[in-house]
Amino acid sequence: MSIRWQIHLLFIIQLVSMGAMEMSGPFWPVHLRSLSQSDDLFTFASIAVYVGPMLGIMLTSTFWGRLGDRFGHKAMMMRALFGLAITQLALAYANDVWLILMLRFLQGACAGYIAPAQAYGVSIESPARRAKLFAYLQVSTNVGSLGGALVGGVILDHAAFFWINFSAAILCAVCLGSVWALLPVVVPKDAGRGAVVNVAPTEKISILRSPQIVSLLTILGVLLLGRMVTQSPFSIYVLNIFDVGNWIVGLCYGLLALGFVVSASLWARHFEGRAARDVLGGMCLVIAGCVVVTLLAGATRSIFVFTAMYFIWGVLLGATTPVLTALVSRAAGDYRQGHVLGLAQSTAQFASIAGIALGGWFSQAAGLSNIYFLVGLVYAIGFVLTVFARARAFTSARPSEIPGE
Repeated sequence: MSIRWQIHLLFIIQLVSMGAMEMSGPFWPVHLRSLSQSDDLFTFASIAVYVGPMLGIMLTSTFWGRLGDRFGHKAMMMRALFGLAITQLALAYANDVWLILMLRFLQGACAGYIAPAQAYGVSIESPARRAKLFAYLQVSTNVGSLGGALVGGVILDHAAFFWINFSAAILCAVCLGSVWALLPVVVPKDAGRGAVVNVAPTEKISILRSPQIVSLLTILGVLLLGRMVTQSPFSIYVLNIFDVGNWIVGLCYGLLALGFVVSASLWARHFEGRAARDVLGGMCLVIAGCVVVTLLAGATRSIFVFTAMYFIWGVLLGATTPVLTALVSRAAGDYRQGHVLGLAQSTAQFASIAGIALGGWFSQAAGLSNIYFLVGLVYAIGFVLTVFARARAFTSARPSEIPGE
């Protein structure tokens, strides 16, 4: 099988597996409401059921990434899909709120599929095409999320919640079999590292002691935090501010993902082959655009302007996570892809949890109508950090930073 077909197969497997997980995503509060004995328990559970998997991924992604560097990323992909299949099957039969929350945490801790899939893709793809690879795989995740939520809603309209999780378990098992049967084993470069005498000095330095990687991860975390601030109060904001139907809420939410899907590959092609300082310079303009768009979204009282801003926001987001992840991957070197991508995944989950918590607190303390001004402020902080990172990259630029050289 050619490398291009392997990349396409990674896309399909990630689409199906992430879609399987999102089949239940929007409907956990509906299920938990029927199981909760009090309003307080329901309020706690409806938040914990989403934060639990994020916390599990945050705590374990770096560990699984290191194991992938040593034993191979295909094995880690199979381990993650096995964890997803088993926990989804257990969730299908779980009828206790606390058991569901425990299983959701274990699901994140035992799974974490995205990081090993990215690391496997890096191990077979050309270094100059990494931004395209990350964009391609994140498009897969977004399309899977949209399709999974739709399929889950159809199932719930015609059958019990049990069948959503049971179907997801079957789909994850099919993905596991596909990885095992169709993707070749790629020997990790770290396996023979002990015999290598002339290892580049940058490979010997701890990842967390690299200023470039730390600054890139910080920017990535701040941007994701800003994106997640509106996650919890979004539907209430749209309903209260614009007085529209629920389908408009779903449309606005979907337009963000649609903008990402439409633009991610185009942004990756735009930044392909550029030095880190040039990429960060372009990222400053993208983040400045995010500041403007989110402030306009918070200021407008027109649902048409709001939906347009959400689509444009999604288009801009297509340039952030994939391109920054590619820079992080490039800065780490080939020997530590699993480690650094696992660390990036942990950073993303921590930022997501912090964003959800910050958004929930701010909407209560400062008023729901001001939530998008907070998002604009967070993006402004990300802009300042990116300007400093670019200045540092400019002063320390080396020819080897240019992909393909």
